[in-house]
Amino acid sequence: MAKKGKRKAAAGDIATNRQAAFRYHLTDRWECGIVLQGSEVKSLRQGSAQLKDAYAALRGREVWLHNMHIPPYAPAARDNHEAERPRKLLLQKREIERMIGKTAEKGLTLVPTRLYFKGPVAKVEIALARGKDVGDKRRALKDRDQRREIDRALAERQR
Repeated sequence: MAKKGKRKAAAGDIATNRQAAFRYHLTDRWECGIVLQGSEVKSLRQGSAQLKDAYAALRGREVWLHNMHIPPYAPAARDNHEAERPRKLLLQKREIERMIGKTAEKGLTLVPTRLYFKGPVAKVEIALARGKDVGDKRRALKDRDQRREIDRALAERQR
């Protein structure tokens, strides 16, 4: 059985959005390619990006990623990129159609959960998400604390 809780960062992960699981109920997930400039790829290879406030939006028949911060690449001083420009996500047509249908429901949005390299290609994992209310967040914190207490007690008992 899969263990619930914090997911360990995989070897190729550049950035993860740990706040997403706390703020939202995550349901469906998609792996997307991302259109980047050369200086953005070099900056990502250095392992720096931030997904905390990022979100994906549908514009027409395209999916765009907004507010993802990729810091400027220092050696590319003149030809650098904008740090938080919108970036196009690459998906198949039927996947986009499915997203359009699902995000039409009230309260559902698309949130990026991971940014990673798969071979030489940068990929983003986006998830369909429904916002949690305050009670759900408090319950999640309480469950996490109880799980931690149980783990400590079991570790103490095994000594």
